[in-house]
Amino acid sequence: MIGRAAFDGLLALCAGIVLAFLALPVVALFTQVPLVRVPHLLGEPAVRQALLVTARTTAIANALFLVIGTPAAYLLATRRFRGRSLLITIVELPLVLPPAVAGIALLAAAGRGGLFGDALANAGIVLPFSQWAVVLAVTFVASPFYVRQAIGAFEAVDGRLIDAARTLGASPARTFARVSLPLAASGLATGWVLAFARGVGEFGATIVFAGNVRGQTQTLTLAIYDQLEGNFDVAIALGIMLVALSAGVLLASKLLAARRGSVRRAAPAPAAV
Repeated sequence: MIGRAAFDGLLALCAGIVLAFLALPVVALFTQVPLVRVPHLLGEPAVRQALLVTARTTAIANALFLVIGTPAAYLLATRRFRGRSLLITIVELPLVLPPAVAGIALLAAAGRGGLFGDALANAGIVLPFSQWAVVLAVTFVASPFYVRQAIGAFEAVDGRLIDAARTLGASPARTFARVSLPLAASGLATGWVLAFARGVGEFGATIVFAGNVRGQTQTLTLAIYDQLEGNFDVAIALGIMLVALSAGVLLASKLLAARRGSVRRAAPAPAAV
């Protein structure tokens, strides 16, 4: 039999291997270029262009899935009907699709000869290899992170508070705006943070559906790919920036999750609806 000390030592060894394997590449990234050079490298024209494209397309994509995804998540969370499980599965499917497959699927839908690509082209709308293609690619791969989390956040709202609001005469829309949304806010914010991070890091679907045109469809992650052969130090600087952004997103997600737990424990009654 393995003694407790030996077993604890084995656990510590495995934990050390995992942590070293995950941490060393990130540490190596920060050692390749002096940190004092990073701001200068990030000032390169290609980086500024990629940053503008990323900011513009990510903002539009986030607005789309926040405005449309929030009511959709509320419906799926609060209504029980035949086919609900299938709809939730469709929402979750992009989470497990390989990114390149997501890009091919978008091309099959909106590209020339696609499901409705010809109809769009006849109307003068050409989506592939445009900034709108970047928006659609980001929305397709990132929105499920938000919608799935939003469903869970709305499901966690105490149904008795909803019933109380309705009893006090609030309409369904007013109950949604004044009770459900505030109580689910931290969960919605957590989902948005995750979706934002996924959208900023999107690569596969974007390069397949939108291409990699500098100043037009080249996002930050595509710029890293482009700079690998052009200027490796710029690629490293971009990687450092995105690691810092990812760490900030992860910290924000954890803080929001902790806040969500405290809100659940002290959910207020709907005093005025």
